[in-house]
Amino acid sequence: MSYQEPSTGAQGLVDGTSERLSLGVAARLSRYLQVLTQARKMGKQTISSHELADYTHVNSTQIRRDLSGFGKFGKRGVGYNVESLHSQIRKILHTSGQHNIVLFGAGHLGQAIAGSAVFADHGFRIVALFDTDPARLGTRVGESLTVRAYGDLETVIRDEDVVVGVLAVPTEAAQSVADDLVEAGVRVIFNYSDALVQVPPEVTVHTSSPAVDLLYALYFYLT
Repeated sequence: MSYQEPSTGAQGLVDGTSERLSLGVAARLSRYLQVLTQARKMGKQTISSHELADYTHVNSTQIRRDLSGFGKFGKRGVGYNVESLHSQIRKILHTSGQHNIVLFGAGHLGQAIAGSAVFADHGFRIVALFDTDPARLGTRVGESLTVRAYGDLETVIRDEDVVVGVLAVPTEAAQSVADDLVEAGVRVIFNYSDALVQVPPEVTVHTSSPAVDLLYALYFYLT
């Protein structure tokens, strides 16, 4: 498989500048990357646009159009090299390398997140797990995390160059933790609670809700 330098001037791939992806393209590339990550773990060497379409529910023509805007990937009749395409999409999304995150909440959800490989698979490392419950402090979670005192927040974010904060806390606590993250300099917050978290314009909040994802999937099934 050959690769050419990304073309940042492709029609419809950017919004307003030659560098920033449109929201639609960024979202679809992220979905392709998720499939490619799993394909790597399964030992797949190649994957076709039709296979990507089956897993992402994005039309195969759209997939080929998205990828062709950044260079020549794959070969007709062979498909895409999984390892190479995974690497190139990470570069396009500026997610190459390792990024440090902090996790808040050492309850059932927080422990499940800490013990999962979902973040590590995409280059994210959980460097600290916080909780305000004194009974949980010092508890070992997963292979390398120990529940830390909330008061260590600012020091950890500064020393570990943290870019993302993950909220696995009760709804009523989410806004307060988000405020402290913003104050400490974090600019991306991943929210697993049901809270409508308010942040300044320069901060991005993504709220993950299984119910919303289920409604989205159900819509396509019903229609």
